[in-house]
Amino acid sequence: MPQPLVPDTELVIIGGGPAGCAAAVMAASVGMRSVLIEPKALGHSLHRIPALDNVLGFTSGTALANAITADVRRAAHCEVLLGERADRLDAADDHVAVHLAVSDRTVTGRFAVVATGVRAALLSEIDWVTGDGRRIAPIWDADADALAGRSALVLGADRPLGTFLRTHPGVPFRLVVPYPEADDYKADEVRNDPRVTLVPVCSLTLARRPDGSVLADATTQGGHAEQWLLAEDEVFLNLGSCPWALPGLHANSDDGYCPPDRQHPRVLTVGDLRSARAQRIMTATGSGSEAALRAYYAARLGDWMPRDTHADGIKKVDD
Repeated sequence: MPQPLVPDTELVIIGGGPAGCAAAVMAASVGMRSVLIEPKALGHSLHRIPALDNVLGFTSGTALANAITADVRRAAHCEVLLGERADRLDAADDHVAVHLAVSDRTVTGRFAVVATGVRAALLSEIDWVTGDGRRIAPIWDADADALAGRSALVLGADRPLGTFLRTHPGVPFRLVVPYPEADDYKADEVRNDPRVTLVPVCSLTLARRPDGSVLADATTQGGHAEQWLLAEDEVFLNLGSCPWALPGLHANSDDGYCPPDRQHPRVLTVGDLRSARAQRIMTATGSGSEAALRAYYAARLGDWMPRDTHADGIKKVDD
Protein backbone atom coordinates (compact mmCIF):
# COMPACT_ATOMS: atom_id res chain seq x y z
CA MET A 1 0.00 0.00 0.00
CA PRO A 2 1.35 3.50 -0.77
CA GLN A 3 2.36 5.46 2.29
CA PRO A 4 0.47 8.72 2.97
CA LEU A 5 2.39 11.88 2.19
CA VAL A 6 4.02 13.60 5.16
CA PRO A 7 3.85 17.31 4.25
CA ASP A 8 6.77 19.65 4.83
CA THR A 9 4.63 21.97 6.93
CA GLU A 10 1.07 22.55 8.01
CA LEU A 11 0.47 25.85 6.23
CA VAL A 12 2.10 27.16 3.05
CA ILE A 13 1.62 30.93 2.77
CA ILE A 14 2.21 32.50 -0.63
CA GLY A 15 2.82 36.24 -0.42
CA GLY A 16 4.41 38.40 2.28
CA GLY A 17 2.10 41.40 2.27
CA PRO A 18 -0.28 42.31 5.11
CA ALA A 19 -2.58 39.34 4.48
CA GLY A 20 0.15 36.71 4.22
CA CYS A 21 2.07 38.06 7.21
CA ALA A 22 -1.11 38.15 9.30
CA ALA A 23 -1.71 34.49 8.42
CA ALA A 24 1.83 33.61 9.50
CA VAL A 25 1.54 35.41 12.85
CA MET A 26 -1.88 33.94 13.58
CA ALA A 27 -0.72 30.44 12.66
CA ALA A 28 2.25 30.78 15.00
CA SER A 29 0.01 31.94 17.83
CA VAL A 30 -1.92 28.66 17.73
CA GLY A 31 1.15 26.48 17.25
CA MET A 32 0.88 25.78 13.52
CA ARG A 33 4.05 25.35 11.49
CA SER A 34 4.14 27.48 8.33
CA VAL A 35 6.35 28.39 5.38
CA LEU A 36 5.96 31.92 4.01
CA ILE A 37 7.09 32.49 0.41
CA GLU A 38 7.85 36.04 -0.78
CA PRO A 39 9.90 37.05 -3.85
CA LYS A 40 10.83 40.53 -2.56
CA ALA A 41 10.66 41.79 1.03
CA LEU A 42 7.95 41.44 3.66
CA GLY A 43 5.45 44.25 3.22
CA HIS A 44 7.45 45.74 0.34
CA SER A 45 4.46 47.42 -1.37
CA LEU A 46 3.60 49.30 1.83
CA HIS A 47 6.70 51.46 1.45
CA ARG A 48 5.06 53.36 -1.42
CA ILE A 49 2.15 54.43 0.86
CA PRO A 50 3.54 57.43 2.75
CA ALA A 51 0.23 58.36 4.40
CA LEU A 52 -2.35 56.05 5.98
CA ASP A 53 -5.69 57.18 7.39
CA ASN A 54 -7.59 53.89 7.74
CA VAL A 55 -5.20 51.57 9.60
CA LEU A 56 -5.36 51.33 13.36
CA GLY A 57 -2.13 52.38 15.05
CA PHE A 58 -0.18 53.53 11.97
CA THR A 59 0.00 56.65 9.82
CA SER A 60 2.56 55.53 7.23
CA GLY A 61 3.06 52.42 5.16
CA THR A 62 6.77 52.23 5.96
CA ALA A 63 6.14 52.14 9.72
CA LEU A 64 3.53 49.42 9.21
CA ALA A 65 5.87 47.40 6.96
CA ASN A 66 8.62 47.55 9.56
CA ALA A 67 6.26 46.43 12.33
CA ILE A 68 4.88 43.57 10.22
CA THR A 69 8.38 42.40 9.36
CA ALA A 70 9.39 42.40 13.02
CA ASP A 71 6.27 40.47 14.02
CA VAL A 72 6.87 37.76 11.41
CA ARG A 73 10.53 37.47 12.38
CA ARG A 74 9.47 36.89 15.99
CA ALA A 75 6.82 34.34 15.08
CA ALA A 76 7.66 30.82 16.14
CA HIS A 77 7.25 27.88 13.76
CA CYS A 78 7.38 30.16 10.69
CA GLU A 79 10.05 29.66 8.02
CA VAL A 80 10.38 32.69 5.74
CA LEU A 81 11.65 32.11 2.19
CA LEU A 82 12.58 35.50 0.74
CA GLY A 83 13.68 35.70 -2.87
CA GLU A 84 11.52 32.72 -3.81
CA ARG A 85 8.57 32.89 -6.21
CA ALA A 86 5.71 30.42 -6.30
CA ASP A 87 4.71 29.65 -9.89
CA ARG A 88 2.28 26.77 -9.41
CA LEU A 89 -0.17 25.52 -6.79
CA ASP A 90 -1.64 22.03 -6.84
CA ALA A 91 -4.16 20.70 -4.32
CA ALA A 92 -4.99 17.09 -3.54
CA ASP A 93 -7.34 15.43 -1.08
CA ASP A 94 -4.78 15.40 1.73
CA HIS A 95 -2.23 18.13 0.89
CA VAL A 96 -1.20 21.08 -1.26
CA ALA A 97 2.00 21.40 -3.28
CA VAL A 98 3.62 24.71 -4.20
CA HIS A 99 6.37 24.78 -6.80
CA LEU A 100 9.12 27.38 -6.32
CA ALA A 101 10.52 28.89 -9.51
CA VAL A 102 13.92 30.06 -8.21
CA SER A 103 15.08 26.89 -6.47
CA ASP A 104 12.98 24.56 -8.66
CA ARG A 105 11.65 22.64 -5.70
CA THR A 106 8.24 21.90 -4.24
CA VAL A 107 6.96 22.72 -0.76
CA THR A 108 4.06 20.65 0.54
CA GLY A 109 1.59 21.46 3.30
CA ARG A 110 -1.79 20.54 4.65
CA PHE A 111 -3.30 23.86 3.56
CA ALA A 112 -2.31 26.87 1.50
CA VAL A 113 -3.04 30.54 2.12
CA VAL A 114 -2.65 32.48 -1.12
CA ALA A 115 -1.98 36.19 -0.59
CA THR A 116 -0.40 37.14 -3.91
CA GLY A 117 -2.41 40.36 -4.01
CA VAL A 118 -2.52 42.70 -6.99
CA ARG A 119 -0.20 44.64 -9.28
CA ALA A 120 -0.57 47.93 -11.09
CA ALA A 121 -2.59 47.58 -14.29
CA LEU A 122 -0.71 48.05 -17.54
CA LEU A 123 -1.87 50.50 -20.17
CA SER A 124 -2.43 47.60 -22.57
CA GLU A 125 -4.92 46.07 -20.10
CA ILE A 126 -7.15 49.17 -19.90
CA ASP A 127 -9.91 49.52 -22.46
CA TRP A 128 -10.54 53.27 -22.09
CA VAL A 129 -6.95 54.43 -22.68
CA THR A 130 -4.94 53.78 -25.85
CA GLY A 131 -1.66 55.06 -27.21
CA ASP A 132 1.95 55.47 -26.17
CA GLY A 133 2.39 55.27 -22.40
CA ARG A 134 5.67 53.38 -22.23
CA ARG A 135 7.59 56.01 -20.25
CA ILE A 136 4.75 57.39 -18.14
CA ALA A 137 5.40 56.98 -14.42
CA PRO A 138 2.83 55.82 -11.83
CA ILE A 139 1.35 58.47 -9.55
CA TRP A 140 3.26 57.19 -6.49
CA ASP A 141 6.53 58.12 -8.26
CA ALA A 142 5.44 61.75 -8.78
CA ASP A 143 7.63 64.48 -7.24
CA ALA A 144 5.10 66.74 -5.53
CA ASP A 145 7.57 69.56 -4.94
CA ALA A 146 8.56 69.57 -8.62
CA LEU A 147 4.87 69.90 -9.53
CA ALA A 148 4.30 72.93 -7.28
CA GLY A 149 2.59 75.66 -9.27
CA ARG A 150 2.14 73.38 -12.29
CA SER A 151 -0.63 71.27 -13.79
CA ALA A 152 -0.45 67.52 -14.32
CA LEU A 153 -2.61 64.87 -15.92
CA VAL A 154 -3.40 61.78 -13.83
CA LEU A 155 -4.97 58.95 -15.81
CA GLY A 156 -7.45 57.26 -13.50
CA ALA A 157 -8.99 57.98 -10.10
CA ASP A 158 -7.75 54.92 -8.24
CA ARG A 159 -6.90 55.11 -4.52
CA PRO A 160 -3.16 56.01 -4.85
CA LEU A 161 -4.31 59.46 -5.97
CA GLY A 162 -5.96 60.06 -2.60
CA THR A 163 -2.81 58.89 -0.83
CA PHE A 164 -0.71 61.30 -2.92
CA LEU A 165 -2.97 64.23 -2.04
CA ARG A 166 -3.01 63.42 1.69
CA THR A 167 0.77 63.12 1.72
CA HIS A 168 1.21 66.61 0.24
CA PRO A 169 -1.68 68.68 1.62
CA GLY A 170 -0.03 72.08 1.18
CA VAL A 171 1.60 71.75 -2.24
CA PRO A 172 -0.18 74.00 -4.80
CA PHE A 173 -0.41 71.83 -7.90
CA ARG A 174 -3.41 71.24 -10.16
CA LEU A 175 -4.31 67.71 -11.16
CA VAL A 176 -6.65 66.98 -14.06
CA VAL A 177 -8.00 63.46 -13.64
CA PRO A 178 -9.79 61.75 -16.56
CA TYR A 179 -11.39 58.47 -15.49
CA PRO A 180 -14.09 56.04 -16.73
CA GLU A 181 -17.65 56.19 -15.47
CA ALA A 182 -17.30 52.73 -13.86
CA ASP A 183 -14.72 54.19 -11.47
CA ASP A 184 -16.86 57.07 -10.28
CA TYR A 185 -17.07 55.58 -6.78
CA LYS A 186 -13.28 55.77 -6.52
CA ALA A 187 -13.34 59.50 -7.25
CA ASP A 188 -15.33 60.19 -4.07
CA GLU A 189 -12.11 60.15 -2.06
CA VAL A 190 -10.65 63.15 -3.93
CA ARG A 191 -13.77 64.92 -5.15
CA ASN A 192 -13.62 67.72 -2.61
CA ASP A 193 -9.91 68.54 -2.99
CA PRO A 194 -9.75 71.94 -4.77
CA ARG A 195 -6.52 70.93 -6.51
CA VAL A 196 -8.31 68.18 -8.46
CA THR A 197 -10.43 68.52 -11.59
CA LEU A 198 -12.31 65.30 -12.32
CA VAL A 199 -13.21 64.57 -15.95
CA PRO A 200 -15.38 61.47 -16.58
CA VAL A 201 -14.48 60.17 -20.04
CA CYS A 202 -15.51 57.45 -22.47
CA SER A 203 -12.08 57.14 -24.06
CA LEU A 204 -8.66 58.76 -24.12
CA THR A 205 -5.79 58.49 -26.61
CA LEU A 206 -2.16 59.34 -25.87
CA ALA A 207 0.29 60.52 -28.53
CA ARG A 208 3.95 61.26 -27.92
CA ARG A 209 5.25 64.25 -29.89
CA PRO A 210 8.79 64.61 -31.30
CA ASP A 211 9.77 67.00 -28.50
CA GLY A 212 8.84 64.39 -25.87
CA SER A 213 5.63 66.04 -24.76
CA VAL A 214 2.41 64.04 -24.49
CA LEU A 215 -0.85 64.94 -26.21
CA ALA A 216 -4.00 63.46 -24.66
CA ASP A 217 -7.27 63.47 -26.61
CA ALA A 218 -10.40 62.46 -24.68
CA THR A 219 -14.10 62.08 -25.33
CA THR A 220 -16.11 62.96 -22.23
CA GLN A 221 -19.21 61.21 -20.97
CA GLY A 222 -21.24 64.07 -22.46
CA GLY A 223 -19.72 63.52 -25.89
CA HIS A 224 -17.45 66.57 -25.79
CA ALA A 225 -13.81 66.57 -26.88
CA GLU A 226 -11.07 67.45 -24.39
CA GLN A 227 -7.39 67.85 -25.19
CA TRP A 228 -4.33 68.35 -23.00
CA LEU A 229 -0.70 68.89 -23.99
CA LEU A 230 1.80 68.34 -21.21
CA ALA A 231 5.46 67.61 -20.61
CA GLU A 232 6.35 63.98 -20.05
CA ASP A 233 6.93 64.59 -16.33
CA GLU A 234 3.43 66.05 -16.00
CA VAL A 235 1.55 62.85 -16.97
CA PHE A 236 1.05 59.96 -14.54
CA LEU A 237 -0.68 56.59 -14.59
CA ASN A 238 -3.22 55.66 -11.92
CA LEU A 239 -5.15 52.97 -13.74
CA GLY A 240 -6.00 50.60 -10.91
CA SER A 241 -4.93 47.05 -10.16
CA CYS A 242 -5.00 43.55 -11.62
CA PRO A 243 -4.83 40.35 -9.55
CA TRP A 244 -1.74 38.16 -9.36
CA ALA A 245 -3.60 34.91 -10.06
CA LEU A 246 -1.28 31.98 -9.40
CA PRO A 247 -1.70 28.97 -11.74
CA GLY A 248 -3.76 26.41 -9.90
CA LEU A 249 -6.30 28.91 -8.59
CA HIS A 250 -9.83 29.32 -9.90
CA ALA A 251 -10.61 32.86 -11.01
CA ASN A 252 -13.74 34.73 -11.95
CA SER A 253 -13.82 34.76 -15.74
CA ASP A 254 -14.78 38.42 -15.96
CA ASP A 255 -12.16 40.09 -13.74
CA GLY A 256 -9.48 37.54 -12.91
CA TYR A 257 -9.93 37.78 -9.11
CA CYS A 258 -9.96 34.57 -7.10
CA PRO A 259 -12.81 34.47 -4.54
CA PRO A 260 -12.49 31.98 -1.67
CA ASP A 261 -15.64 30.06 -2.55
CA ARG A 262 -14.25 28.98 -5.94
CA GLN A 263 -11.10 27.33 -4.58
CA HIS A 264 -10.16 23.80 -3.62
CA PRO A 265 -11.11 23.21 0.04
CA ARG A 266 -7.45 23.17 1.06
CA VAL A 267 -6.73 26.51 -0.63
CA LEU A 268 -7.70 29.80 1.04
CA THR A 269 -7.39 33.02 -0.96
CA VAL A 270 -7.02 36.16 1.15
CA GLY A 271 -6.39 39.88 0.90
CA ASP A 272 -6.66 41.90 -2.30
CA LEU A 273 -6.65 38.76 -4.46
CA ARG A 274 -10.25 37.99 -3.47
CA SER A 275 -12.04 40.89 -5.18
CA ALA A 276 -11.65 44.41 -6.54
CA ARG A 277 -13.97 46.02 -3.98
CA ALA A 278 -12.35 45.13 -0.63
CA GLN A 279 -8.75 46.16 -1.25
CA ARG A 280 -7.82 47.67 2.09
CA ILE A 281 -4.99 46.86 4.46
CA MET A 282 -7.31 46.21 7.40
CA THR A 283 -9.52 43.80 5.46
CA ALA A 284 -6.42 42.03 4.11
CA THR A 285 -4.94 41.41 7.56
CA GLY A 286 -8.30 40.24 8.87
CA SER A 287 -8.78 37.77 6.05
CA GLY A 288 -5.25 36.40 6.46
CA SER A 289 -5.72 35.88 10.19
CA GLU A 290 -9.10 34.23 9.70
CA ALA A 291 -7.74 31.89 7.02
CA ALA A 292 -5.01 30.66 9.36
CA LEU A 293 -7.61 29.94 12.03
CA ARG A 294 -9.80 28.09 9.55
CA ALA A 295 -6.88 25.87 8.61
CA TYR A 296 -6.09 25.33 12.30
CA TYR A 297 -9.62 24.27 13.19
CA ALA A 298 -9.81 22.03 10.13
CA ALA A 299 -6.55 20.29 10.99
CA ARG A 300 -7.12 19.98 14.75
CA LEU A 301 -10.87 19.54 15.03
CA GLY A 302 -12.08 18.58 11.56
CA ASP A 303 -14.36 21.63 11.78
CA TRP A 304 -14.67 22.35 8.08
CA MET A 305 -18.16 23.12 6.81
CA PRO A 306 -19.44 22.23 3.32
CA ARG A 307 -19.45 25.02 0.72
CA ASP A 308 -23.17 24.69 0.09
CA THR A 309 -24.18 25.18 3.74
CA HIS A 310 -21.54 27.47 5.28
CA ALA A 311 -22.01 31.21 4.98
CA ASP A 312 -18.25 31.71 4.61
CA GLY A 313 -18.06 29.46 1.58
CA ILE A 314 -15.74 26.78 2.97
CA LYS A 315 -16.03 23.09 2.16
CA LYS A 316 -15.52 20.23 4.58
CA VAL A 317 -12.25 18.32 4.52
CA ASP A 318 -11.77 14.96 6.19
CA ASP A 319 -8.35 15.26 7.79
